[in-house]
Amino acid sequence: MRSQNYGDILGRGGRRGQIPEVVAEPGLVAEDPASGFTGAVVRFENGHVVLEDRHGRHRLFPLTPAGFLIDGKPVTLVQPTRKKAPERVISASGSVRVAGHKARTARDSRLWVEGIHDAELVERVWGHDLRVEGVVVEPLHGIDDLAGLVSGFGTAPHRRLGVLVDHLVAGSKESRIVASLRDPNVLVTGHPYVDVWQAVKPAAVGIGEWPVVPRGTPWKEGICAALGWGDPADGWRRVLAGVRSYKDLETPLIGAVERLIDFVTTGEE
Repeated sequence: MRSQNYGDILGRGGRRGQIPEVVAEPGLVAEDPASGFTGAVVRFENGHVVLEDRHGRHRLFPLTPAGFLIDGKPVTLVQPTRKKAPERVISASGSVRVAGHKARTARDSRLWVEGIHDAELVERVWGHDLRVEGVVVEPLHGIDDLAGLVSGFGTAPHRRLGVLVDHLVAGSKESRIVASLRDPNVLVTGHPYVDVWQAVKPAAVGIGEWPVVPRGTPWKEGICAALGWGDPADGWRRVLAGVRSYKDLETPLIGAVERLIDFVTTGEE
């Protein structure tokens, strides 16, 4: 009898546009007027809705216009629109960028690097992470007096130092300086390259490989002369412009910086 009434409604000049659309959320109870099957929405399959009746039986029905009854009235069931998951924005370091984040108050701990070029490169790739964590990067302009600088800083469990060093290889001057430090609140690590420029992949700056600079020639000046880059200031602008993310850096530098950030952000608050 209900199916006949439904047909009468459509046959008396009713327009399809007057039939309301109802979003078929899971659990919504609807009736198929042709069969009298009544059940709750459980899922969708290829343009069809699956209803489950009170006995646990499932039936598949097409989502046709004005194809169902709810409380005895005809409706058009429509499939819920899937909400698009917010896109994850990745920072230059490969971490998930924190949207709308305000830089936290700077920690007492610090990240030291040898020079201004090192600081600018770290900022280019890890700047977002450092602001989220409240870590300040400071250039030392050389590490010859590293022990004295550490002593003057006054380390503590909540006041750690992470130090990034160039050319940290066995037998180098840098390795001898680092070996003299004995402080659990200081982590010194680095990369094997003569200068931080060399930690940038050659392809990122449009060259096949970094030139070999003869002994006795200042490294940056030698590189610029070999590549026709002008003076070191011009050369550095080329190098920095070639770095867009961590993918443009050699793995030893990436690992060293990540270790230092972890170290200075895991001290006692």
